[in-house]
Amino acid sequence: MSQEDQQLDVRSEPPARRHELILGTFDALTPGAGFVLVNDHDPKPLYYQFAAEHQGEFSWQYLEEGPETWRVRIGRTTKSDVTAS
Repeated sequence: MSQEDQQLDVRSEPPARRHELILGTFDALTPGAGFVLVNDHDPKPLYYQFAAEHQGEFSWQYLEEGPETWRVRIGRTTKSDVTAS
């Protein structure tokens, strides 16, 4: 995580709104930038959505894996970056 990564804590958001917020935050990123998603459960289904809709355009790095809080750095890749799980 770089000092410039913003944190997006969706734990207090209604579940129906979370993906909209996360995807909107991702869409606003410039190549090489990222944000840290903070969630109350493993966002693995979101990873699969990113893989389907943004293949080759994102990076995914777990920073904390529960049991109460998950933190994942999601980035917009540059051409030389590789998507990770």
